[in-house]
Amino acid sequence: MPYLIAEFSPYGSSFLALYLLLVMVFLQALVASVAHRAQKSYVPGIVDEKLGPESFVFRSHRTFMNSLENVPFMIALVLLAVFTGFDAWWLALLCWVYVLCRLAHMVIYYLMATRKNPSLRSYFYLLALLAQLVLMVMLGISWL
Repeated sequence: MPYLIAEFSPYGSSFLALYLLLVMVFLQALVASVAHRAQKSYVPGIVDEKLGPESFVFRSHRTFMNSLENVPFMIALVLLAVFTGFDAWWLALLCWVYVLCRLAHMVIYYLMATRKNPSLRSYFYLLALLAQLVLMVMLGISWL
């Protein structure tokens, strides 16, 4: 009865955001796998190092790898916040900012091939990172 969690738990909105974040990472893995296997010549599990941002295989792989590098830390912060009774409203806000920024990062990376740095996706990456930083600092302050 997931609707009960969202309706009665003060952290329901945060849990929904985490769930959607995990769905997004799963879909990124699926997209990267399909893109990789659609190549004429490929070795399973290895992305050709000659590929660059012009290749969707490269971009889909990097999007998934970037999520694997960043999402676990956010999940850990959220779980820590829940277990310590962190303010549910702030947690939900920061979770949704994070998820929406990660979604924007993913969509932009899929659609735009660029070597420009910073690129548009970089700004969404940084906003998501800022949401993590704010949560981490607010958690630390709450224990003082």
